[in-house]
Amino acid sequence: MSLGDEHGYGGDSGRPDRVGGSGQTRTRLPEGGGSEVYGGARRPVRTSRSLITVVGVVVLLIAAIAFANRGGGESLSDDEPKRGGAAEATAATGVKPVDGKNGMIPSGFAQSEQGAESAAANYAVALGSAAMFDKAKRDSTLDAVIAPSAVNEFRSTLDEAYSASFFKNVGLKADGSTPDGFTFISRTTPIGTKVTKFSVDRATAEVWCTGLIGLAGEGSTKPVTDSWFTITMELQWISNDWKAVSHSQQDGPAPVGGDTRASSAEEIAEAVNGYGGFTYAR
Repeated sequence: MSLGDEHGYGGDSGRPDRVGGSGQTRTRLPEGGGSEVYGGARRPVRTSRSLITVVGVVVLLIAAIAFANRGGGESLSDDEPKRGGAAEATAATGVKPVDGKNGMIPSGFAQSEQGAESAAANYAVALGSAAMFDKAKRDSTLDAVIAPSAVNEFRSTLDEAYSASFFKNVGLKADGSTPDGFTFISRTTPIGTKVTKFSVDRATAEVWCTGLIGLAGEGSTKPVTDSWFTITMELQWISNDWKAVSHSQQDGPAPVGGDTRASSAEEIAEAVNGYGGFTYAR
């Protein structure tokens, strides 16, 4: 705050001011124009306060710069959780991501709402990947993410769903393999998550996703297209981790399509091979 904002200071240097509640007034003369009515030369009462204010601002500025630079040289210890809302602009928020993996799928999620959200997001990625089109990889994925009590039902249902006719519909061969000269993509990317029910050993989480599926390559009759959908996953706490016991999907919410030009088949194939997918553990 500048001195001009203080009561009794400013450009109107000749106005009379009340002194306390005494009813007396004093006239402030222009700078260098004489002495005050009450007692001698004008005392620099505000000078020290002004100096303290300036020094205080400088100290705060230095402290802010130092705090902003901390992200370049310091990191949280392995046991110290990151606090949501206080992270650097490019840093992840929430508790520390999981360290464990079950095959290629993260495991060891926290027994909390956030842990359930992370598990559901990771499992949505796994269950929407191209690995699901290969029988051996699909079985391995299901063993990693599905509760033992439900895995056989999942396996039976999906074996029926991933049929020769379905493979043909997405441009693959009858056995699920990719035709020569093409790159098959099936990728799910979570946009956001929320828990709708939670208890110590049960949770229901929703994962809003966008997905890509199709054949990338010159002359593809099944080009890569995108879709928007929401997955609802019921989870159970089993052997110190969350496992899915049910899985359902519905369309949307879907945004209005933008004006971005559709890329060529070659560009899509290069992107698919050049950019790896993510795992999610907030």
